[in-house]
Amino acid sequence: MSNTFREYVKKIGSGTHTGKDLTRAEATQAAKLMLLGEATPAQIGAFLIAHRIKRPTANELAGMLDAYDELGPKIAANDLSFDYPVTVLGTPYDGRSRTAPVTPITALILATVGVPVVMHGGDRMATKYGLPMVDIWRGLGLDFTQLSLTEVEQLLVKTGLTFVYTPRHFPLANQLVTYRDQIGKRPPLASVELIWSPCSPKVQIIAGFVHPPTEKFFKETFKLRGVKHFTTIKGLEGSCDLPLSRTAIIGLGNLDLDPGWERLLLAPKDYDFADKDVGLESETQLIKQMEVVLAGQANELSSSVIYNGGFSLWRCGFCADLKTGFTTAEKLLNQGRVADKLQEIINLIDQKN
Repeated sequence: MSNTFREYVKKIGSGTHTGKDLTRAEATQAAKLMLLGEATPAQIGAFLIAHRIKRPTANELAGMLDAYDELGPKIAANDLSFDYPVTVLGTPYDGRSRTAPVTPITALILATVGVPVVMHGGDRMATKYGLPMVDIWRGLGLDFTQLSLTEVEQLLVKTGLTFVYTPRHFPLANQLVTYRDQIGKRPPLASVELIWSPCSPKVQIIAGFVHPPTEKFFKETFKLRGVKHFTTIKGLEGSCDLPLSRTAIIGLGNLDLDPGWERLLLAPKDYDFADKDVGLESETQLIKQMEVVLAGQANELSSSVIYNGGFSLWRCGFCADLKTGFTTAEKLLNQGRVADKLQEIINLIDQKN
């Protein structure tokens, strides 16, 4: 048992009147004690549910991310020669269960034009047990689960796209996954995952969220952590996929500029997109839909793919405006260039295996 960790549990779990927030340094130490297994399972469970009830602060999220930086994998993205900053796509680790995700194709579109992309996540997990990104990639022919961290970095260098698979590349964090099912709620670590970067700070993070207070915490945490370029999206099921069924609520962060923050309300109908999100019927059905789109053929998923791909092309600086972004995304798909990028990555991974 860790006496230090017990004090952290007492501090955040003492109720509305006597409970207190952790300092950034305390949150770092608490996260390290959990990751390293120095806190007992009983202590970890108590901490996670107490922190869930209390709600994390920006200082606490920043402290936990400091621990992830210290103990987790790190891709030396800043030392690589790219024309654009690395974009990290943060999406819920417990996957999707209601709407069809298009994040992988968005990543492929960006990589096709030279915008490097890093994704991360694990297998199916509580509380949703939804379809995770790694399974979608596997369905498209890319198995990132067997790569070493060195190979993950080499893949980014050679193709502009890679995936950090936490069960293999960050097992310390992955061992905490079991607590999600045991406490029956997403712990604050789920918020940490959305804004964690396995690269150094000079990246652009695109993170999804569900509840408005979460976006506020993200903004404050990014500032504390020195992440200057970021995007927050009230996306489908908390992902960074833009919805078609409603106006997208987007935050554009650039702390190099004044005031450093801009709100964008993006309405699909203003650009003649369909107004309905595609449902997720099954993994098999989704992969078939994606394969059709990648083949340059139109189907029910096309609008979402072009909408999200075009937005990202604009946001990452490849296109001057949104309209150009949408037309460019569609052209890249129709010309087969996105499918070619997918095949390039498949071939490289096959060579390693």
